Amino acid sequence: MKKVVVTGGYGFIGSNLIASLIKKKYFVINIDKLSYSSNKYNLKNLNLKNYIYYKIDLNEKNKIIKLLKKYKPSAIFNLAAETHVDRSIDSPKPFIKSNINGVYNLLEAVRNYLKTKNKIKLIHVSTDEVYGDLGFTKKRANEDFAYKPSSPYSASKASADHLIKSYIRTYNFPAVISNCSNNYGPRQFPEKLIPKIIFNILNKKPIPIYAKGINSREWIYVDDHCEALEIIYRKGRIGENYNIGSGINLTNLQLTKLILQLIKKEFPKILVKSKIIYVKDRPGHDIRYAINSNKIRREFKWKPKTKTIEGLKKTINWYLKNPNYYKNIKKKDFVNRIGMNND
Repeated sequence: MKKVVVTGGYGFIGSNLIASLIKKKYFVINIDKLSYSSNKYNLKNLNLKNYIYYKIDLNEKNKIIKLLKKYKPSAIFNLAAETHVDRSIDSPKPFIKSNINGVYNLLEAVRNYLKTKNKIKLIHVSTDEVYGDLGFTKKRANEDFAYKPSSPYSASKASADHLIKSYIRTYNFPAVISNCSNNYGPRQFPEKLIPKIIFNILNKKPIPIYAKGINSREWIYVDDHCEALEIIYRKGRIGENYNIGSGINLTNLQLTKLILQLIKKEFPKILVKSKIIYVKDRPGHDIRYAINSNKIRREFKWKPKTKTIEGLKKTINWYLKNPNYYKNIKKKDFVNRIGMNND
């Protein structure tokens, strides 16, 4: 049985990845420092027979070294990160600490481990936001597209990508980078757009949309992303980047209206009283992100399986069946709007 490490395993994508890997008969070691967006509920009711958890911050290099020497995993999926753009606008410092310094310490821990002649592969999960704002064009960024991050969040992720690439070049470091589009699905922290829309509808609150709602994002169901990550672990070539996306873009307004229509049609027991309200835009808000993921489709015959409507139904249904999920989160961490610091 292959052993793998997942960092940030109590987060949204991390917990879904752990569930997927356990189904595929991997032994999973979860490393998570349990920040505000981590939630132990995310792995509740899963068959965690081949699983163990350690509370470790990526900056605790020596603890990671000890863990690697103890378990000798064949891979590390690095999903531990600060991810919310609005929070990075309010306070960039945690993003520098986690997304840059944390990655540096992880790289150094692995480099130390490699001296023991053990083999390991790092799959670093990045974002499409490193490519920057594509504006009102119809472009899609491929893996050769220049990095042009806009927010402290995307700049911190871009910095980590560059650092990893330098280690690959300088130290022959065994790493692969994935750049994925916006994920949605079960277990997502409700300050993000889709779970926030669902939460507000269930609680009969208005749905806030930035400016006119024209900002466009490419959306992929989280299970499809997890499938791609496992394929990249098995087949991805060291030193390569792989974009992971659905090719489907929706504006924030289109997405919100779609979820409202879907709940009214498919979940008639929910009394929908929520109305869309337009609020002051986020500082430096990018118009459009979109990626070209032909490389992973061509090389590994991967493609997303989940249609948007199907994925949204699964997502809504999960939140309906898991009302206790919200009870595990402090309301102040997701109800109040953030990202308004213009200093």
